[in-house]
Amino acid sequence: MFGWSGTRAAEPALKAPPESARSRLERTIGYSFSRPDLLQLALTHPSAAAIGSDAHYERLEFLGDAVLDLAIADLLMRQFPSAKEGTLSKLRASIVNARTLALKAQALEIGELLRVGKGEEKSGGREKVSILAAAFEALIGAIYTDGGIAPAQRVVEFLFTGDIGGPAAERDYKTELQEVAYRRFRTQPVYELVSAEGPDHAKRFTTRIRIAGRELGSGAGGSKKQSEQAAAREALDLLEQELRDKRA
Repeated sequence: MFGWSGTRAAEPALKAPPESARSRLERTIGYSFSRPDLLQLALTHPSAAAIGSDAHYERLEFLGDAVLDLAIADLLMRQFPSAKEGTLSKLRASIVNARTLALKAQALEIGELLRVGKGEEKSGGREKVSILAAAFEALIGAIYTDGGIAPAQRVVEFLFTGDIGGPAAERDYKTELQEVAYRRFRTQPVYELVSAEGPDHAKRFTTRIRIAGRELGSGAGGSKKQSEQAAAREALDLLEQELRDKRA
């Protein structure tokens, strides 16, 4: 942005969110920021930043993603001291995913605190899973930047301990099937997108799955990934039933 003299005007400093809103969030997570500007940065979507400015949450999101992976891995290692790497990886994947992170963001009312541009506001950006998940990761990144790894780990543990092995965890059927397929057939599953029907805002995807040339089922979902997970689940159910029938 340029003033009448032709020089670039100084970008306005980021303002901290209203004290009541910030205090409520800090009280909920049990952490008080010494640098409130970091919290505001974590709550700023790129659409709300000045053109050409990086005063938004993407860098903190990148950092928070790594911190979250480490903190969850540490938590799982302590809660499951005898679990193998493969099991730990699946558990972490069931927790650190966009859906779960978005639910955490909603519980913290992050959507209400987000700064978004007019376009995102009109399109419901405050409620989008991808934006909420990114803002949550940015929040973790902001805590790490503000106070270091210890408080970031404490916040993650406080927010996620109840999800370890709980109903919020989602099984990664594709990873499970990949391991089963290799053990039993020494090959990997092949996923084929059969159809993608409906309007752009409500598409329905259907995926078929084969292992060693054999069709083992299909699945549908609101995204290609969801349809693949559904197909993998059906294939796992079929293979497990076949094993039970052999043992009978």
